[in-house]
Amino acid sequence: MRCSLRGKFKKEFKFKKDKLFKTGIAVVGDLINFELEKDGTGTIDFIEERKNYISRKAPLAQGSSYRGERLEQVIASNIDNLFIITSTARPEFNNKTIDRLIVAGESSKLNIIIIINKIDIGNPETYVEWSNLYRVIGYKTILTSKITGDGFSEINELIIGKRNLFWGQSGVGKSSILNYLFPGINLNTGEISNATNKGKHTTVTSLMLKVKAETYIIDTPGIREIDPFGIRQKDLGHYFIEFAEFINKCRFNTCTHDHEPGCAVIEAVEQNKISEKRYDSYLRMLESIEEDIFF
Repeated sequence: MRCSLRGKFKKEFKFKKDKLFKTGIAVVGDLINFELEKDGTGTIDFIEERKNYISRKAPLAQGSSYRGERLEQVIASNIDNLFIITSTARPEFNNKTIDRLIVAGESSKLNIIIIINKIDIGNPETYVEWSNLYRVIGYKTILTSKITGDGFSEINELIIGKRNLFWGQSGVGKSSILNYLFPGINLNTGEISNATNKGKHTTVTSLMLKVKAETYIIDTPGIREIDPFGIRQKDLGHYFIEFAEFINKCRFNTCTHDHEPGCAVIEAVEQNKISEKRYDSYLRMLESIEEDIFF
């Protein structure tokens, strides 16, 4: 049912100095009250408090304030499972994107499952190495292929009775996976660009569907970039869960685990207790955190 927001919401969320602006007021997953209008549309008059939500920095085209800050784009709310989808090839596997999505999920305290799709066309040595890396850290990792059917029964068991968000880059096969699991939903799927070897957007809005009793799936538009929102440099390390046993051993309690002497995280990397590849993701993310965001 097509609904609009009452004016009070627009007034409340209007950008003001020293107040954070979100690009999503009512989003997929919200529980709302609405009033039915004579023309069959609805008017939202109440949005219940969210138990959680996941967001990112809004793309620059739609998300800067008058001072130039990146705004917050809320993707979905009231989520149980976050399925992070990547592919072995077409588009090429990108661990940096996975790690950014993980940070967004960890900051929202979601249960994270990683799906590495298209194993029928990828290099087994590569995708097995990466799946093992994430499993050792502590993440459920599933290898899938719609050609062979691998992994789908495991996904099916994990989603029952939950609200499940599927999130990843364009072209990695989110909608194809959901169509395989639930053939009747007929989500749009697209081809990979031969020029860029990247996916083309086929899902243009987030969509939540009830697929079984108390079981929901949320299909989201494919992303080109992902920057988690609202995370300070000093806090980023807490969302890399393998850092946990070392963070409190650093010499300085303000340690950013970048250059400081006596950093237990850097020492753990040097001793191969933390993956160099994950640590490199951490450093790249640390550099991208802006200091002037409103908190």
